[in-house]
Amino acid sequence: MGVPRWGAVVGLAVERGGLAVERWLEAERDQLVLWLPVMLGGGIALWFALPDPAAWGVAMLLLAASGLACLALGHGGRAVRSLAIGLLTAALGLSLIWARSESVARPVLGGPTIASFSAKVEAIEPLVARKLVRLTVLPVGKGVETDGQPVALPYRIRVNLAEADAPKLLGTGAVVHLRARLMPPPLPAVPGAYDFARVAWFGGIGATGRGFAPVVVTTPSESGAGIRVALSHHIVSQLDGSAGGIAAALATGDVGAISEEDSEAMRRAGLAHLLSVSGLHITAAVAATMLIVLRLLALSPWLALHARLPLIAALAGAAAAIGYTLLTGSQVPTIRSCVAALLVLAALAMGREAMTLRLVAAGAACVMLVLPESAAGPSFQLSFAAITAIMALHEHPVIRAFFGPHDEGRGRKLARGIASLLLTGLLVEFALMPIAVYHFHKAGLYGAFANIVAIPLTTFVVMPLEALALLLDAGGLGAPIWWLVQRSLDALLWLAHIVASAPGSVRSLPAMPTAAFALMIVGGIWIALWRTRWRRLGLVPLAVGAIWALTTPAPDVLVTGDGRHVAVRTAAGLAMLRDRAGDYTRDMLAENGGVDGEPLLLADQPDARCSRDLCVTDIAGRGRMWRILATRSAYMVPIAELVAACSNADAVVSERGLPKRCVPRWLKLDRRVLRRTGGVSLTLGSGMVVTVLNAGDRHPWRDPPLLERSTHSLKPRHGPPVGVSSRPRPSKIEMFTRRRKGAKVVRFGRPQHLPER
Repeated sequence: MGVPRWGAVVGLAVERGGLAVERWLEAERDQLVLWLPVMLGGGIALWFALPDPAAWGVAMLLLAASGLACLALGHGGRAVRSLAIGLLTAALGLSLIWARSESVARPVLGGPTIASFSAKVEAIEPLVARKLVRLTVLPVGKGVETDGQPVALPYRIRVNLAEADAPKLLGTGAVVHLRARLMPPPLPAVPGAYDFARVAWFGGIGATGRGFAPVVVTTPSESGAGIRVALSHHIVSQLDGSAGGIAAALATGDVGAISEEDSEAMRRAGLAHLLSVSGLHITAAVAATMLIVLRLLALSPWLALHARLPLIAALAGAAAAIGYTLLTGSQVPTIRSCVAALLVLAALAMGREAMTLRLVAAGAACVMLVLPESAAGPSFQLSFAAITAIMALHEHPVIRAFFGPHDEGRGRKLARGIASLLLTGLLVEFALMPIAVYHFHKAGLYGAFANIVAIPLTTFVVMPLEALALLLDAGGLGAPIWWLVQRSLDALLWLAHIVASAPGSVRSLPAMPTAAFALMIVGGIWIALWRTRWRRLGLVPLAVGAIWALTTPAPDVLVTGDGRHVAVRTAAGLAMLRDRAGDYTRDMLAENGGVDGEPLLLADQPDARCSRDLCVTDIAGRGRMWRILATRSAYMVPIAELVAACSNADAVVSERGLPKRCVPRWLKLDRRVLRRTGGVSLTLGSGMVVTVLNAGDRHPWRDPPLLERSTHSLKPRHGPPVGVSSRPRPSKIEMFTRRRKGAKVVRFGRPQHLPER
């Protein structure tokens, strides 16, 4: 009574909508639990996306309050309970990663320095292909600079040594004295590049550098380099070239002995997953252990009649999985695979179906609860995306019916198996493509076909032969088997190079927007986890994100954070300012510029005019030509010449501080500005400016506590304890414009539209 007609209509529609949602969730009740790790990861992703502690606190409180409100105000039903649990789980994920970031907090080296110090060796990683040995060390006491002043050192340091400089007594637990050039963990050189500073923060690494001879072992190691390093050395010594590195990677996860050429071929061919110890390797180790234990125990008639041999074999397989995980360094894919293997063995012991999406969800939740930061890394994302796609495909009723057991001949059974492997490979390539493009700016096209040969070759030929060779080496009889391992790995490398060199084997794309990547991930998860027709709605965000990523133009100018290296998109392709850039810098700029191959030299381009000190080029964008001026050397240019060149340029880039009289028409990026912005990318056609450092970004690796260069010569800034200070908070980018009516200052931190000329 007294309710308007429109109110009654709306109320009826809401009631019918609620009933429809309840019926849908009732049909999907078995799938609801799969969303728990998704919401946990969503909370972790929200922490990375929001800028500062105030935003993190507000988001966590809003999520928790919304979840509790759903429980308090809801009228029962599965929808309200599911929403409440999801929101509370997201709040848990945000709080986990926040707490983790605080628990690993360590001061970071304040600036480059050369110091002598003593340290305890925590880990050793041979990089045979680069003729280096990578040490992770824990400094003991303070260091001493070249001028004799003491210098505070961070808690953990990563140092590269030349193989010839590494002493023979070097091992885990040894105390060494060395001299090294150290620097803080670097930020991404340009927007979209690898963020080592974030990885180093969660790893407790406060400095990286290069050590110099002599390296003196003051306290020898009691355990040597460890079984992992010893086993890798033994395997590499038995095989030639990168075959030894691949064999070591299969056994211990150590990829340091694989040459860069062969490693790149494996990546381009879609075979790089074979080099990361994951599900394939754990499965082979568990299966081999269970088979051997079961056969040996079955030789005893009494045990065969009175003991549950499959259960004993499963326990042995679990021990093998845990031991193999520890041996290979406990990387994220290995931990995920180990957890999955343990759950499979537990399910088999209880007589339950083992290989399900619930297994994948449990593994993902376990990893994120212990290492929440891993959810932001490519290893976690690639690993779980692949296994989720495989499980979702083979749980579909149509696929299960077609590829399930059939009463047919061997020929048809083999054809059905090959078709299943090909379909699975194509789906995995499609599922991994957005992740590969977002993190590595490349996507392989022929990986599914290469894996049809590579996976059986690795699983049924290489790994059994390698295990047999290691077993026979105990008696010095493994040489003939190692010869077979060499031939099989040579065949694998030949396949990788053939596929990698095929036309169109790799598609390179520039850095995609994070929002586009998030849309594709949400769409893919929605399709994979639901079972009713509503799963098709996931095609909408998936398609929107894919179109957004594909239509994102490549940047026209890339500037590294130190201002030394500039890449400009010319008519002939991406060209670099300096010809003496290292391989890493060239590859990094090419990848982030969406180029597959070696970048050109700007001085060789017809639309550029370069001297030894300056380079000028014109770029078409937004219907006009933009003139870019960059310095090529540290030598001073006559002030009159420099001022005239600046006034005729739209943008000026330099690694050094430019005089105030150098006023370009639009943008000035010199040392003072780049110190606040980090690397910069400019897209002139769409008018976008993106920087590495964002105003207000207070993530701990962006604003870490810094160790002063010297605890005696420098005073602490803004009141922190002696030897520790905070990095100055990034301020506004000073984008200088001509002093005319309508001139603007563009703030950094998000893409901006360029001002009209």
